[in-house]
Amino acid sequence: MVVTTEAEDVRRVRHLAQDFLVRHRLSASTCEDALLIISELVTNALTHALPPAVLRLRCAQRSTLRIEVEDGGSQPHRQQRSEPSEEHGRGMFIVAALAAQHGTVTHTKGVTRWAELRP
Repeated sequence: MVVTTEAEDVRRVRHLAQDFLVRHRLSASTCEDALLIISELVTNALTHALPPAVLRLRCAQRSTLRIEVEDGGSQPHRQQRSEPSEEHGRGMFIVAALAAQHGTVTHTKGVTRWAELRP
């Protein structure tokens, strides 16, 4: 899915991703975690990088769900320190807490952030 900088695109992407997750018969808790990770990664891409952002979802025999968001940014996003009262700056910490594995790959097209869940 290609994501533009439109604010409602994050909501559209969540709905399309939810349809994908339901079709693959993932548990409700896995779907909730995946949708939160998707929201965080897509929002980071739209906020901190060059458009467009591309979301890819892969489900391997219901044993691993891989979420990837590629953007046109030339540098990895820097994690910001955030105070408990701040609204921003904790997205990648949320991803790290929910994912079995996660990471960042820098390539000629930009940056791909990924996370894997084990349903």
